Amino acid sequence: MSTTIENLPAGRGVAAPPPGPDPRGSRPDARHRRGAARWFVLAGAVVVALVILAPMLIMLLNAFKSPTDYSQNGPLSIPTSLYFDGVVNFWTRVDFPVKLWNSFFISAVVAVAGTVLSLLNAYAIGVGRIKGRLGIVLLFLLANMLPQEALIYPLFDMARQVGLSNSQWSVIIIFTVIQSAFGTYLLASVLGTFPPALLEAAALDGAGRWRILWQVVFPIVRPTLMVLVIFFFIWTWNEFFIPLVMLTTNDTQTIPIALASLQGDRMMDAPTTNAGALVSLIPALVFFLIFQRTLTRGVTAGAVK
Repeated sequence: MSTTIENLPAGRGVAAPPPGPDPRGSRPDARHRRGAARWFVLAGAVVVALVILAPMLIMLLNAFKSPTDYSQNGPLSIPTSLYFDGVVNFWTRVDFPVKLWNSFFISAVVAVAGTVLSLLNAYAIGVGRIKGRLGIVLLFLLANMLPQEALIYPLFDMARQVGLSNSQWSVIIIFTVIQSAFGTYLLASVLGTFPPALLEAAALDGAGRWRILWQVVFPIVRPTLMVLVIFFFIWTWNEFFIPLVMLTTNDTQTIPIALASLQGDRMMDAPTTNAGALVSLIPALVFFLIFQRTLTRGVTAGAVK
């Protein structure tokens, strides 16, 4: 007859299994160390955020400060009274609505055209597997490393020869090519790892190259393309050197050039300049806030499969 554990004499029972690892983590001192590390990381993030926001806060203070208040109390003082003439002066002196439309038009066209061109180039390099793929990708990488100062004279001369001098389309074409170099380098790496099974299945169903591109490849890489659209728009919006050289009249110039026109050789109206920088920042900030969720989804699209 078998003997159960309950019938065993005291002191002769089955030994209990050794305790396993604590499912909630390790010892309290380890949890304390992790908690302290998190606080250090949080403190570092707060310090970095303050360093980034400090110039913007100084700009906000001086945008509504009178020239007399600025000269007497300095740039770090609180305004004694709100001064709105700086915003009005900037709006009227540079014809801000025209500059705003020029910047938006150039940036939007470059963002869309540069993304489409990047997708076509990367599709041919990454999916089409053309010969010399590595060398072409390195060429696009080299194009991203060239300074604009080395390109401006031949670009200006070519624009003049084809009749695009002082034309916004010259800036659009230049920045579309420049931005697509980065987009092609990025997308070619992504499409180089594209699942071949999807392409083979689409080819067996009778799909051609264009149909595979727009119905198979495009839906999968669409989050990445939206990230490129946002980056290309903001990068083009902030460009200064090439538009300064290519656009010579007020009706074609952009917002960064309008800001530079407020500074003279011997003097600068600091409140008007700060007010102009604040007004110029608002459209790009609104654009970023509108597409913030799209940017977050695009950046994290490939993190989880």
